[in-house]
Amino acid sequence: MERLKKVGDVKARNASEIENSPIGLGFEKLDRGLFEPEKAYDKVAELGVKWIRIQSGWARTEKVPGVYEWEWLDSIIDNLICRSLKPWVCLCYGNALYTPAARRVFGAVGCPPVATETERNAWHRYVAALTRRYAGRVELFEVWNEPDGVWCWKHGPDGGEYGEFVKATAAAIREGNPGAKVVGGAICLRDLGWLNDVLATGAGKVMDFLTYHGYMPDELEGTDRVRAYRALCARYNPALRLIQGETGTQSRSGGAGALREGAWTQLKQAKFLARHMLADLFEEVCFASYFSCMDMVEALNGTVGDKASYLDYGYFGVLSAEFDENGIATGEYTPKPSYRTLQVIASIFREDFKLAELPVQFMYPERSERVMRNDDYAPTVVLRGFRKPNGSAAAVYWKPTEILTTAYESTISLDAAELPREIRLVDILDGSIYELPPSILEDNGRGRYLFHHLPLKDSPLLLTFGEFL
Repeated sequence: MERLKKVGDVKARNASEIENSPIGLGFEKLDRGLFEPEKAYDKVAELGVKWIRIQSGWARTEKVPGVYEWEWLDSIIDNLICRSLKPWVCLCYGNALYTPAARRVFGAVGCPPVATETERNAWHRYVAALTRRYAGRVELFEVWNEPDGVWCWKHGPDGGEYGEFVKATAAAIREGNPGAKVVGGAICLRDLGWLNDVLATGAGKVMDFLTYHGYMPDELEGTDRVRAYRALCARYNPALRLIQGETGTQSRSGGAGALREGAWTQLKQAKFLARHMLADLFEEVCFASYFSCMDMVEALNGTVGDKASYLDYGYFGVLSAEFDENGIATGEYTPKPSYRTLQVIASIFREDFKLAELPVQFMYPERSERVMRNDDYAPTVVLRGFRKPNGSAAAVYWKPTEILTTAYESTISLDAAELPREIRLVDILDGSIYELPPSILEDNGRGRYLFHHLPLKDSPLLLTFGEFL
């Protein structure tokens, strides 16, 4: 990058400046009160993301049978909406008033109300009341979280049982708001049998979206999974669309939760975020959500009366936090490098754009005596294109090396034609915008560009043509 001249930075866009976006962020765990949302609202809006996933918190809302205390959830939803953010609600978790097993579990996590008619009826009344209350403010309602995992379906995951739960919950959702959209899945594991059992109940017919979670170090590992989901859903309901509901990783070692074994750093987290969010755009999901807004305890396996059992700290946030003795995230909620990376992605990939094939190909120059090795080439590099209605285009590329063990820099050479002038190179990690010198960019004046030894990194770089930014 030292050969390039920096000419600017990608402008941060507040959510209020953006109408449409496929980029979202997790604002979860307020059903258990694990952070102070008032200190986070403005920082989240300044990211420029749009879709904000929250959890409904049945146990926090209904503490006395038939009495709903909505004030805490009203405040969250209203604060998000007034900042031009779009909340979508994951309906969860259980309630000790109706499900005995929930009395022993912190936050009633993983205790679905499916065993008795009393539980099912109470859940129906609660869901219908919730969707009725937020009609016109919230459109998407997701049925539970990660029901294919024993941590969130503690008596043992069962696709058929979850499918029936989706159908019953969908009826309650639409009783409260006939125009609401039903989101099913929240799938965490790779198990087509479980999903097939869900859809075979007829649940797919009442769903508008299927969500999946993507916690794997390799961003390309999940592409077969997503395409398999899409193909299977098409067998039951061709109108079903996909949402990536959670992906993320730690910013340090020693944390709890997914990918906890890795020697993560803040820089590695930012690279993970950039590569995974762009890989989701390649799959053309409706939107993709990063988990999460800030560092929090995981709190998926805690038991009531034993604080230490839920003080299992995760460090997935784009905002860092300190913690008090009860595991509540405190401090100033300071942005990490991943915050800026997400801000850059949200700023660039907003409004109308589409995945597109571009007239760009790799060059394979002969070895030069002036360099130690050849450029990288097609089979080893990710390269995809986008276009916008204004005629602009962009090509994003990176080397998909193992983030945890390898820091990679090299070069590639590209041949391009019939793309708009005003070419810039953008570093997605920090939003730096560079001008390419004549030693790199060769323009023949007739619509052909040769890019000689472009920088290549293990994090995404973006070649823009025209006013793509």
